[in-house]
Amino acid sequence: MNHNLETYRLSEPHIELCSLLKIVGPFASGGEAKRVITEGLVQVDGVIETRKKCKIKVGQTVTFDELEIKVSAT
Repeated sequence: MNHNLETYRLSEPHIELCSLLKIVGPFASGGEAKRVITEGLVQVDGVIETRKKCKIKVGQTVTFDELEIKVSAT
């Protein structure tokens, strides 16, 4: 498996899951990001997350397909 690891530097207290995927992920629109979340294809810290506006904070890891996003502080 070819794993793509990205780091997102968070300067706010949190970012919504759909916004993070739109910024870092392979999605052309927020609608695409929201669709994969509601379909149960996204994990936060290894657990399936279906809440589009779930608050992602520093230290968490978001996974979709072969993309892994580690959220760190600025």
